[in-house]
Amino acid sequence: MAGADEAGRGCLAGPIVAAAVLFDRDCLESEGDGRLSGIRDSKKLTPKARDRLYPAVLDCAAKTVVVMRSARYIDENGLHVSNIECLARAIEGLGPASGTVTLVDGFALKGCEVPHRKLVKGDSISAAVAAASILAKVTRDRCMARAGQSYEGYGFESHKGYASAAHRDAIRMLGPSPIHRLSFASSAYDN
Repeated sequence: MAGADEAGRGCLAGPIVAAAVLFDRDCLESEGDGRLSGIRDSKKLTPKARDRLYPAVLDCAAKTVVVMRSARYIDENGLHVSNIECLARAIEGLGPASGTVTLVDGFALKGCEVPHRKLVKGDSISAAVAAASILAKVTRDRCMARAGQSYEGYGFESHKGYASAAHRDAIRMLGPSPIHRLSFASSAYDN
């Protein structure tokens, strides 16, 4: 069973990250000997729960792939193209798996030759998609925590690039950083 999902689509700053996860059916049925217990959509988990499940997913999965595209890449190519490309590269990275159709949360990937199927709300339905959502979210959150050290004053370590009031205030005070998505039409960039 394989699943793919992304994180960071609606952010003002930072990359978009897609992950794909391939599990052996036995691993999922046993919940990774209990280590995958409670796996579900990353947005419905606390940061502590995501951090607990992240290494369990890596240990239990037969294969994982994470792909990201920078804010600059998003500005140059558009969010939708960047999102679809990340998801396609991630599932292609899983390689051929006999009889496996990768479930993708919410998107059909035109031009992707790997067998896949769009599954709306897939991260709430499929454990494999939920696992991919956790890998993508934790990877992106860690990236944004590092960005918070490089670009002080923006608070990336807390809001992770999403359009919180604190983030909008920081943009008004400091202007956009090099990792902000300037192609986004946002009142946060208006001075």
